[in-house]
Amino acid sequence: MILSFHPIIVGDENRLCAGRDPNEEDQAAIKRAKIVILPQGCKESLYTMAVENCDRVFPDYHARFRFPGKVGQIRLFQETGAPHPRTFAYDSLEAFMHIHKAEPTLPLRFPTVFKLNWGGEGSSVYLLQNHDDVAFALAKAQACQDTGQKGFLFQEYIETQGRSLRVAAINETLVTYWRVAPENAGFGVSMAHGARVDQKSYPELMKKGEQAVRDLCRKTGINLAGFDLIFDLDSPDPTPQFLEVNYFFGRRGLGGSEQYYILLHEGIKAWLEKQL
Repeated sequence: MILSFHPIIVGDENRLCAGRDPNEEDQAAIKRAKIVILPQGCKESLYTMAVENCDRVFPDYHARFRFPGKVGQIRLFQETGAPHPRTFAYDSLEAFMHIHKAEPTLPLRFPTVFKLNWGGEGSSVYLLQNHDDVAFALAKAQACQDTGQKGFLFQEYIETQGRSLRVAAINETLVTYWRVAPENAGFGVSMAHGARVDQKSYPELMKKGEQAVRDLCRKTGINLAGFDLIFDLDSPDPTPQFLEVNYFFGRRGLGGSEQYYILLHEGIKAWLEKQL
């Protein structure tokens, strides 16, 4: 029996767990199931219940919940040996101050990138040019920590010429495209801030990015996520550098929601064929 908690994917039995933690009825249904399909934005409580009571669960969110947030993802890259910009991550402001004492000096040269642990579409990412910017960043970290959202990182700045590579992994299918910032857009590349999709430039770098993603997926089991990578385009031999993993990723670059769901249906069908 295939049990689906996904509102679009039809199984032999269908349940919705949106906006709530799973209950005893959900657990009983999972125990009856041979396969469980979960929604893209499922809670950790539902994922944990699913994997504890069923051997075949899609998607594989082990890495998502073991390495949460941007700080967690850096540790994922470090543990798996995935290439990424030089990064210093901190679980809290106190952890940062303990290491750097009363002199909050940066472990990296300016300019450097500052990221809060949470936030998407570049909303919590800043380019720091001087020590005044560092003070601003730490104040941001304190304000977020006061709301209960801890963690931040400082990351090496790499000149990307205003483009980043998105590789969306849907089971074994990869959809790859560049997000290119408008001219004079300043720091950061995001679809929410006017970036355009480019599916043709630097095809050899796109292939390198895809291979890096396949390697990481093989090591981690990730089978539904959008990976953001960058390249130092001033280098004579640019290599892919992982920035983030987005488990609830945008669909504009995939052709919209309708095309995404076609890809998702195909990906789940291919995954099921290997399970049954």
